[in-house]
Amino acid sequence: MDDAVENLHGTAIALGSNAAIIRGAPGSGKSDLALRCLAIAPTALIPCPTQLVADDRVEIARRGEHLLAHAPATIRGKLEVRGSGVVNVAYVTGAELVLVAELTTPDAIARLPDPAPSTEIMGIRLPVIHLAPFEASAPIKLLVALAQTIPASQTAD
Repeated sequence: MDDAVENLHGTAIALGSNAAIIRGAPGSGKSDLALRCLAIAPTALIPCPTQLVADDRVEIARRGEHLLAHAPATIRGKLEVRGSGVVNVAYVTGAELVLVAELTTPDAIARLPDPAPSTEIMGIRLPVIHLAPFEASAPIKLLVALAQTIPASQTAD
């Protein structure tokens, strides 16, 4: 299964070398949530800057037991900002996909999900975080979940 590639609908962001894909229906707030994540500076909770991997379409390549996310060449460094159009932003060429953010409504989110939700992409199981994309805390919740996947060696000064 190595070298298999899938093109998924979603937006991917990265902290360090790890990425999350944000999935939801068209117009559900994927790009908006990514934009707000990109604007958050590092803190004690978020150890490094957030970077764009891809907006709208994300290419996922399986390499052994790892999934690598990157942007199709035609949309690298481009992010849709509703009301402003497509803007150029700094981006990373790729990152390891380690988390899936599923957009939903606030009432559909369990306070303490047990068991922890997960999903499978290309035969690899990944943890899922459910988010209401327009809640003020949504970008911080996503980045805190993603930060928990970063090895300490990537966050040390």
